[in-house]
Amino acid sequence: MNNPTEYRPVFLSGQHKITPAHLQRLVYIYIRQSTLKQVRENRESQVYQYNLVETAQALGWSRERIRVIDADQGLSGRESETRTGFKELVAEISLGHVGIIFGYEVSRLARNNRDWYHLMDLAAIFGTLLADGDGIYDLKLHNDRLLLGLKGTMSEAELHILRQRLDGGRLAQVKRGAYRQHLPTGLVRQADGSVVKDPDDQVRHVIELVLAKFEELGSCRQILRYLRRENILLPRRQTSGLYKGELLWKLPSDAAIYDIIRNPAYAGAFAYGRTQLDPTRHDPGRPATGRLKKPLAEWLHLQHDVYPAYISWEQYLANQERLHQNALRYTEQQQQAQGVARSGAALLQGLARCGQCGCAMRVTYRHSHRYFCDSLANRFDEPRCLSAPGPAVDEVVVQAFFEAIRPAQLDALAAILTGQQVERQRLDQHWQERLKRSQYQARLAERQYHLVDPDNRLVAAELERRWEQKLVELQETQEGYDRFQRTPSPVGIPPHLREQFRHISETLPALWPTLSNNHQKELLRSLIAQVILTREAADRVAVKIVWVSGHYSVVYAQPPILREQDVTGYDQMVSRIEVLWQQELNDNQIATQLTQEGFHSARSTEVRPDTVMKIRLAHHWYSHLARSRNALELDGCLTIKGLAARLGVERNWVYNRFKRGGIDPQYITRHPQSQVYLIKDDPVLIAQLKQFLPENVHA
Repeated sequence: MNNPTEYRPVFLSGQHKITPAHLQRLVYIYIRQSTLKQVRENRESQVYQYNLVETAQALGWSRERIRVIDADQGLSGRESETRTGFKELVAEISLGHVGIIFGYEVSRLARNNRDWYHLMDLAAIFGTLLADGDGIYDLKLHNDRLLLGLKGTMSEAELHILRQRLDGGRLAQVKRGAYRQHLPTGLVRQADGSVVKDPDDQVRHVIELVLAKFEELGSCRQILRYLRRENILLPRRQTSGLYKGELLWKLPSDAAIYDIIRNPAYAGAFAYGRTQLDPTRHDPGRPATGRLKKPLAEWLHLQHDVYPAYISWEQYLANQERLHQNALRYTEQQQQAQGVARSGAALLQGLARCGQCGCAMRVTYRHSHRYFCDSLANRFDEPRCLSAPGPAVDEVVVQAFFEAIRPAQLDALAAILTGQQVERQRLDQHWQERLKRSQYQARLAERQYHLVDPDNRLVAAELERRWEQKLVELQETQEGYDRFQRTPSPVGIPPHLREQFRHISETLPALWPTLSNNHQKELLRSLIAQVILTREAADRVAVKIVWVSGHYSVVYAQPPILREQDVTGYDQMVSRIEVLWQQELNDNQIATQLTQEGFHSARSTEVRPDTVMKIRLAHHWYSHLARSRNALELDGCLTIKGLAARLGVERNWVYNRFKRGGIDPQYITRHPQSQVYLIKDDPVLIAQLKQFLPENVHA
């Protein structure tokens, strides 16, 4: 077996269990090795497993009916979630396409009883055989099922014992001081096994600086700000990857600083079991999940004075207590800021995502709620990503939600489903035509074979081969059509559900204000997966709504801002105000026109008249009435202000004379547009009024 060409098929016991029905179905060769190291080094096992193809051919299957599954190479059999090959095998058994499964040792198809017994049950139902070096097994036979059940149990127990031995051996090494763990940056293991501080002065000084600054500042965030302010990089010796063994200098981050403060190796201690596996937190298919950090009292092993220390053990314990107190204060502040999470006014709590860094946005409540993200600020001391007023964002999201449940949207969904149904009918017709063609070609090949002279062996053999080939193609086409028919077909929206949705779309907007925040959030989450916020301008937030279907839509919110000059299109709005002012429109008319043209104020979705007035007065664009009132003369007559200036008195003095009848009505008229009072510039009237001037004016 050193060379694949020297392989000789091994005839297995139990060959009588193979029936013509099994030969009509597919053969699956399942190839698996548990680790990547085995894949690289145990080549003989691979050769043996691939040579099972020849064993299947020797037992009567043609090469075209043999399938090899080797997608699970280097994966453990403890879990089936990450083994795509195993899932494919189970699916094909469930469809009744598999006649027999070959493996190096069939009990190693799955190393846990849940997957193993599920596979055996399916094989028994659909009449699939299992085969390995010990023989062929029929799961419908009690003895074969009992034997394979014992093999599966022993396989699972074997894996458990191996893991137990490995863990026990590692723990024994730890207790006698022979276990070598990865050293953090700043400590180096020499050729003789002893550990010393890094010979690089800069590496040592930076580690010492971080530890000293924590003792001084008492916060990882403060250390991060200090390092970023002084442009200090953190060293890291790579233990794996492309730069394995090299020293890299990286930008400081909160995680890197936290790891330095938390690592007991800098206090000279050897610690094992700081993180331990919690089966309840383990995510199947992700081996690295489920490991939780344990408190010092639950560490599996701790030994002092093993490494050269950067700080004392007492200082290390004080640092951990400081971190714990910081965490408690942070939690308390978070609880006070967020209030009651489930009944808060923020409808997008848990849904909002930052469009700049992708992190979940947090909520703060003051006068009203706001969505904000400070992830980059916390990790790298960068400016805050985004802060947006919650009510403005919630309003556009709710309106988009109402649009999504309108009958027009339901009609669009129904049109899509109808199109999918038409497409499926087209595919079904294609499969039927393909099946008919395969059936015709198989019958034609059969007739050609029967019509040939049996004595003409050369032609008969070729026609027989063609007939067999067409039969194989016919069977594969039939199996493909069976798979297509088993796929779920799109179903339209039933009439009664359409009527319910139509009723909801009509009544929900009116009922929305009466619903509790909890109910509003649940309704939004029924259609919305997440909402991504990006501030495009001071008064413009792009709101990308990702629906549960995977599609998304973009709407825009206009949050209120403080400065009018920060409004989008402010310069254009000022230019339009000047043009409309020159057309002698008043402030209300100008505001209405600007709103219709799409402009808005800083704290309103429309242009307010007082905004127009402030801009106009700031540019000295006075209204016609104001110009008339402030003029000294109009149409050759004096205004009240002009008469007061001519007499050298205050305007109120002239008003009082006017109201008391001190000015003859024949001298008084009104301006036709502004209705401002006009007084004739008559010397006689001026002389009469001067007689009544106060004494201080005469003086």
